[in-house]
Amino acid sequence: MSDPDVAKKREGFYVTGLPFFSSDPLNGVGGGATGYLHYNGMRDDPFFAYTPYRARLGVKAEYTTGNAAALALKLDAPFIADTAWRLKVDAKFESAPNNLYFGLTEDSLAPFPHGKYSTYARALSATRPGGPGEAPVVADNLRHLFLEREWMLNVKGDRVLGDGNWRVLVGYEIQHLSYGTYENVLVDAADRATGQSARVPNGRSLLREDAEAGRVFGLGGGRVSLVQLSLMYDTRDFEPDPYRGVFLELANEHSGRYIGSDFQFHKMLFQARHYMPIAPRVLRRTLLATRLGYGTILGDQAPFFEFQDQWSAEGSIRALGGSQALRGFKANRFLGRTVGFVNIELRHRIADFDIGRENVTLTLAPFLDLGSVGDRVFVVAPTLRASAGAGLRIGWNRSTVIVADAAFSREDAQLFINFNQSF
Repeated sequence: MSDPDVAKKREGFYVTGLPFFSSDPLNGVGGGATGYLHYNGMRDDPFFAYTPYRARLGVKAEYTTGNAAALALKLDAPFIADTAWRLKVDAKFESAPNNLYFGLTEDSLAPFPHGKYSTYARALSATRPGGPGEAPVVADNLRHLFLEREWMLNVKGDRVLGDGNWRVLVGYEIQHLSYGTYENVLVDAADRATGQSARVPNGRSLLREDAEAGRVFGLGGGRVSLVQLSLMYDTRDFEPDPYRGVFLELANEHSGRYIGSDFQFHKMLFQARHYMPIAPRVLRRTLLATRLGYGTILGDQAPFFEFQDQWSAEGSIRALGGSQALRGFKANRFLGRTVGFVNIELRHRIADFDIGRENVTLTLAPFLDLGSVGDRVFVVAPTLRASAGAGLRIGWNRSTVIVADAAFSREDAQLFINFNQSF
C-alpha cells in the first residue's frame, strides 16, 4: 500500500455495515443488512502494509416481498497464522424465486421483439389461446422466470508463491440445488381482444420447454460437488480498492460423479484486470480500471445453472447481465457455452475525509461494458452487446466499498447498490 493509504488504515478490530433497501419489478420491495467484522492487526505487524486486513468475517441477510431470501457468511484470513496461506470459507442459503432465463445459446443475443424489455414484458401479459398441456386461455407473464434454492459450503486455501506476486488456490465446494417453474400459476393479464383485465393461468415456461426438448439439463436439481483450482499473478497495491497493478487469473472448476456430484462438467475462466493511474502529479487519485474475461464450459450435459456464472477465486462473475459484467441488461440476459466480456471504468476520487475514527472516500466512476456469448467451446459470436453508465464508490475505512451503479442499454435501465466493486 502507498504511505498515505497506510496512514489512513485503522489498527485492531472495527465493524462496518449497512442496512439496505431495494425495489425492483422482479423481487418487489425488500431489505436486509450486510456487515463486516475486521481485524487489521497493529502497525508493527510486518503484514500491515501488505494486506487489506488480517481477518474479515462478513454476514449478509436479505428478504423481499417477492419472497427472495438469502443468508450468507464469509470468512477471509490472509497470511493465516503468519504463513503463506490464505483461508477463505463461504456458506450460503438462498431462495431466488425470480431468476430469469432467456435461453442458453447465441440466439439469446437477438433483441426482444418489442425492443425494450419493459415493452416486451407487457406484451407477455396479454392473453392467448393455450397450447398442448396448457389451459384454454393463458398468459406468459412468468415465461422467463424460475425458482432456484441453494445450500452451499465452500472452503479454499490460497498460497503465496515466490516473491509474493504469484498465488495458487485450491478449493472444494458442495451445493444442493432445487428448481421450479411457474406453469398454471394464476397471473394478472390483459385480454388480447378487449384489453380488459383478466386472471388466467400462466403458460409454459421457456426453461421447461428447453429441458423437455433436451436443449438444457439440470432442471431436476441435485448435488454438485466441485474441486477448484486457480493460478493468479497479482501486483495490485490494495485488493479492495486498487490504484495501480494487474491481476491475472486462470481458474478451473471441475465436477464429476467420482467426487459425489450428480453432474459431470469442467469450467475454465481467464481474466485480466489492469489498474493504471492517470496524471498522478495533476489529479488527486484518478485511474483507468479495465477487465477482460473469457470463460468456457466443457461437457455435453453441463447443467444450465452452470452457464449463469463463471467461477473465480475472488468470487463468481454472473454472465452476462446484472450487476457485474454487462450492467445495462437484466441478469442472465445472455448465456452460452462460452462467454467473453470487457469492462472499462474511469475512477476519480472526489473526497477523502474522516468522521470521528471512520475514514470515508467518495469516487465517481463512469463505465462501459461489452460482451458476447457463443455456442462452441472457446468461441464467442461476433455480435457484441454494450451498456454504459456511471457509479459512485463510497470507501469505508479503505477495506469496505459501497457501490451504486446506474447502467443503461438499448433495451433496459438498471440501478444497483452493492458492497464491493465488481472488479
